[in-house]
Amino acid sequence: MERTSGSWQTAEDHFQNVLLEKHSVTSRAPVSHVQLACSPCFCAFPLHGNELCIMKTNDPSLQSVQLKGHHHTVTAVTFGNRQEPVLVCSASEDYIIVWEAERCHKQAMQGMIPRGIVIGTLLGNVQYLSMSPDDGTVAACTDAKIYMLNSKYEEVFTILEGHLGSVTAAEFCSWQPDILVSVSEDRTFKVWNQINGEVLYQSAVLSASPLLSLCLSEEHKQLITGSGDGQVWVFSLLDGQQYRLVIQVDLQKTEQRYLRNMELKQKQLSKSASPNKNTLEGEERMETTMPVLRITPCKHFPLLNEKAKSFSSMNSFNFWIGSSDSLHIINLATSEIEAALQFKDYAGLSIAVAGSCAIQHGTTNNVFCLLTSMFENHIALLEVNLTALARACHHFNGQACCLTETLCVVARIPLLPTSPLNFELVKREDSKPACQKKSDVKSSVKDQPLVFHTKVKSSGYTATPRMTMFSLKTNIQKPRVQPTKGRNNRGCVIIKDYPVDSPAPSVVQTQVSTAVRPTPVCSLQYSGDGKQLACGLGDKSILLYNSSLTGSPAVYTGHDGAVTSIGWSHNRNWLLSASEDKTLKIWPAQGTEPALELGDDTFSKPIRSAQFYYMDKFILMSSGPSLQLFAYHLDTSRDDIKRYKQRSVCKLVGKFQMTPSTEVTCLSAVNEFYSHIVLASGSNRMVEVFDFNVGCSVAAIPDAHCRAVHQIVQNKGSVFSTQGSDAYNLFLTTAVTDGIKLWDLRTVRCVRRYEGHLNRCHPCGIAITPCGQFIATGSENKCLRIWLSYIRSSSFIHKLSRHTDTVINVAFNPLSPKLVTATLDGKLQLFKP
Repeated sequence: MERTSGSWQTAEDHFQNVLLEKHSVTSRAPVSHVQLACSPCFCAFPLHGNELCIMKTNDPSLQSVQLKGHHHTVTAVTFGNRQEPVLVCSASEDYIIVWEAERCHKQAMQGMIPRGIVIGTLLGNVQYLSMSPDDGTVAACTDAKIYMLNSKYEEVFTILEGHLGSVTAAEFCSWQPDILVSVSEDRTFKVWNQINGEVLYQSAVLSASPLLSLCLSEEHKQLITGSGDGQVWVFSLLDGQQYRLVIQVDLQKTEQRYLRNMELKQKQLSKSASPNKNTLEGEERMETTMPVLRITPCKHFPLLNEKAKSFSSMNSFNFWIGSSDSLHIINLATSEIEAALQFKDYAGLSIAVAGSCAIQHGTTNNVFCLLTSMFENHIALLEVNLTALARACHHFNGQACCLTETLCVVARIPLLPTSPLNFELVKREDSKPACQKKSDVKSSVKDQPLVFHTKVKSSGYTATPRMTMFSLKTNIQKPRVQPTKGRNNRGCVIIKDYPVDSPAPSVVQTQVSTAVRPTPVCSLQYSGDGKQLACGLGDKSILLYNSSLTGSPAVYTGHDGAVTSIGWSHNRNWLLSASEDKTLKIWPAQGTEPALELGDDTFSKPIRSAQFYYMDKFILMSSGPSLQLFAYHLDTSRDDIKRYKQRSVCKLVGKFQMTPSTEVTCLSAVNEFYSHIVLASGSNRMVEVFDFNVGCSVAAIPDAHCRAVHQIVQNKGSVFSTQGSDAYNLFLTTAVTDGIKLWDLRTVRCVRRYEGHLNRCHPCGIAITPCGQFIATGSENKCLRIWLSYIRSSSFIHKLSRHTDTVINVAFNPLSPKLVTATLDGKLQLFKP
């Protein structure tokens, strides 16, 4: 097959044999909206109205047989779950018949008439069929009812009633055979006890369009459903999770983001900013709905990239989604598309718009897709070569990723001669005032008294003379030198490792109010040794608590706006603060007078983020559309006469603009060790990676979230022995209404997504432990969720609901298993294990 679109222009040869049409047939009756079926060895579909065609997909000749037994049009087909014998069930308005696929093939080859078992008669228009894990029960969806039938003879076990619209799909729970889940045109799903007909759970209305497809994942204990307008929901079926929403994906927006990423990669490969007429940017796109026709687990997707193999556990979250115009492999752990196959891109396909779809993995490394045409009576069997698809994706993505494969948060190469990080600030030497004359100096010395102190030691003439000059003391004990706790031989502070095996903080230890009136805590950060906690408040003040939140905090005042950013220096001697009043101040940890002030004459727009950078050598901050890097020298000494004049100096080293001129919403960089990487996000929803050793942007993530990113969190611990340098290449982002995502800097790809709750109005805080085993997320519903390690699971382990308002900031203690939360009304809560 030759692709006609330029979307894969640079890898066109590699995509030739990815999608092939193996067989096509034309029916004499409409087949646009019938249920199709595929198994590893067979596929089944209605043909000519009342016939059932069964085809062997593992046979190169694709032998098929037509089964006759229905008098009305066949509307639904499904396969059983057992490997032997392979059962296939078909339904029409007159009969529901169970056939044995292999025996029917043998009888047809011998010239005999295959016969099936009638298990239902005159039940109505059956839209969907499903068989239990042991193939003993058949669920037949007819209008708003679900008939539970015996698969061996004609018997109705029970009838499930409760939906307000036609039931479009129903599936048995493989790990709990008594449970049946159904979706309907009434836009809800129900969980049934199929034995007694009891409704165990009923969802709210999920969408404005009917729910069309359903899949139950046994591996992850999740329910996945899709609607007619391209929405996909994932709900948890774990005990105690109460069918919570895990993730929601808009298929159309996700595909658009995927295509934009392809455009960006093409530009990186071509190194040209001018659009090509054959590229996606020049291609006119028609806005169409993308109904989710079928959802099937993607069991085997080869990982050819060595970096991708480190996240091979994410492969189990891949699912096939069949839509009217395309096939997608989507990773529901990240809500990102791994591969997309557009039907229009393959000129040899007989179907461009599908009405129904069935997807199943074959016996080899391939996938079969059975389609019916939306507007014609065509039926086509497609084969996807997974090895060729993985190789093509790796070839295309690998070339684009080669430009960023050297990215690493930990600095691994020396500074370049042109790097802005080489800048050294020349300290200003104090000079004498120009108006001072030599005569003034002489007069000032001449006027001083000869003795410069008030008391003069006596010569001893009046004292009693000593009779004994000295005596030997033999009973002196040498004082025992106590080793300094937490210090080495040179007197440097030794920072212990964060306890990896400690349980998550979940018990409230202390609760305090930062102000008399409700005041939001805009920023929150622990010092590097975990002994102090700095809070920036909305009432223009800064509070400095001890780690246990006991006693009265130290108060820093001087800003004229809310303190939006707080940062500690690496040596823990200085505290940096930025405010909405366009000022930045650096305070000594043991004083209340700022050592350095940068006013609104330096910044034209409010400062969104500010921090120390490169082991306290620079100040990194964002204002408006640019990142600004300052070199500084702090001097706390004061002239007694000119106390208003600060002796600290600061100089702008460079400004770095985001690719499209847009306001920077947040930034993040590591200060605990030398790092050249700076992450920044803009109001255009893009996350950009800057390499300050090179002095420019080196990678970008367009449409990282559906809203602007309001917080970027990195693992900034300094314990390499417990996690390795690769752990520092992972970072978290969060946005309002779009949950939390985990990204890998090396591949610039999302590797995990968390969405236990949606924040509709306020940005809420996130934090990660230095060892990375726990993630804490705040929410608007006055609760805090603690998640297990981001690599192993996406299920939260604690839900802490005793907050008084929205949890807008979270901070883990860097050395002990403690957690502090800050709410919109100014309350601080300290949690311990």
